[in-house]
Amino acid sequence: MQLINFEESMRYTSRLEISAEAYRQNLQFIRSWIGPKPEISAVVKGNAYGHGISELVRIAEQAGVRHFSTFSSDEAWQVKAASNQASTVMIMGMLHLEELPELIGAGIEFFVFDFYRMEAAILAAKSIGKPAQIHLEVETGFHRTGFAERDFEKLSQMLKQNQKYFQIKGLCTHFAGAESAQNHPRIRCQIERFQATKTYFTAQDIYPEKIHTACSAATLLFPETHFDLVRIGILGYGFWPTRETFDLIKNQIGPDQNPLRRLLTWKSELMSLKQVRSGEYVGYGKSFQATEDMTLGIVPVGYSHGYGRNLSNQGQVLIHGVFCPVIGTVNMNAIAVDVSLLTQPKPGDEVILIGNQGQNEITVASFAETSHLVNYEMLTRLPREIPRRVID
Repeated sequence: MQLINFEESMRYTSRLEISAEAYRQNLQFIRSWIGPKPEISAVVKGNAYGHGISELVRIAEQAGVRHFSTFSSDEAWQVKAASNQASTVMIMGMLHLEELPELIGAGIEFFVFDFYRMEAAILAAKSIGKPAQIHLEVETGFHRTGFAERDFEKLSQMLKQNQKYFQIKGLCTHFAGAESAQNHPRIRCQIERFQATKTYFTAQDIYPEKIHTACSAATLLFPETHFDLVRIGILGYGFWPTRETFDLIKNQIGPDQNPLRRLLTWKSELMSLKQVRSGEYVGYGKSFQATEDMTLGIVPVGYSHGYGRNLSNQGQVLIHGVFCPVIGTVNMNAIAVDVSLLTQPKPGDEVILIGNQGQNEITVASFAETSHLVNYEMLTRLPREIPRRVID
C-alpha cells in the first residue's frame, strides 16, 4: 500500500512568497549605514516577523549573516535546525531553567537578567562540565528585564567566583522606544547609563566579548549605540520601524528614495463569483447594502488566516492589477470583494493581499494603517500554517 505524504500533497487557501534578493538589498543598505565593523544579528522572534524562521535563516545565511537573535528557546531550536553554517544563536527572553543543560550543551547563548537564571546557569554548567555562554542584560530605563545598578556588586562577585562556569559573550540593554522622537530624551539617558555600566564592569576586570544595545531604530538614529553588534529586526524585512524614523533620516539617503524592499508577498485566488442586486445585503448582518447591481468575488482568506475583521468594508486586494475593495464583514475563512470593474474575472484568478500586481501595490504599511495595526503586529499575526516559499 502506497503511503500518501499529506504535507506535500496539501493545497492551501493562500501562500507567502519571501524574496531572498530583497533581503540581500536590505542588508546592503544596513551595512552601508553602520560601516564594516558591527556584526549584524538577524532578529527572528515572532516566527521571523511572520516570514518563517527556517525560511529567513536560509536566506540570511546565504547573504552572509552568522548571528541570530530569538526571544525564546523554542525559536532558538528552530534556528539551530535550519542553520547550515553553525551560526550563533542568542536567546533574548524566555527559556525554561530545566532546559539549561541542553541549551548550554548545544552552545546556545542566552541573556541573563536576574539572579534566578544566573544561579540556575551555574548549576547547569557544573552538571555538564561546560561553561554557559551568557549575555549580561542591564537595566537602563526600560524596566522590563535586566540587572539594576544596585545588583552590580553582587553580580560582579558571582561572576568572579564562578569564572570557569561562564563565558561572558555580551553586555547589553534594550531601549524604550527609539523609533519615536518623543522617547529620545529617555533613550539618551539610557545610553548614558549604559556607558556608565560599561565603565563599572571594566573597572571590575569583567570584559564581555561583545557590547550590544541597538535595535533597528537605534541603529538608524543613534550611531553611538552600534558597538560590536546590532540587533536588526523589522529593518531587515524591508520596513522602517515607524514613518517617523524614516522622516528623521530621509535627508541622509535622499528624500525621494527608499532603499528598503519588502520581502513578503501574500497571494490567494478567487474561489467563486456572486451576482448581487441593488438593495441586497452582503454577508453577515447589515454592514453592507449594495447601492447598485454588482459582481462579488469570494476569496478564501479570513480572520483565521490573519486577515483581520477590522478590515471589514475597509481592506482591498489586487486582481488583474485593479484595486478591489472588501465588501461586508470579514469572515473566519473568506472575504467578499467587489470585482464589478474587472473584465471576465473567473475562479482561480490570482488575488494579491500584500504585494505588487501590474502597476499597483498593496503595502504592509497601507494594510496595517487600514486595520489600525502597526507593521510588527500585522506581520506576526500571519499564521504559521500558511506555506512560505523562498524566491530569489
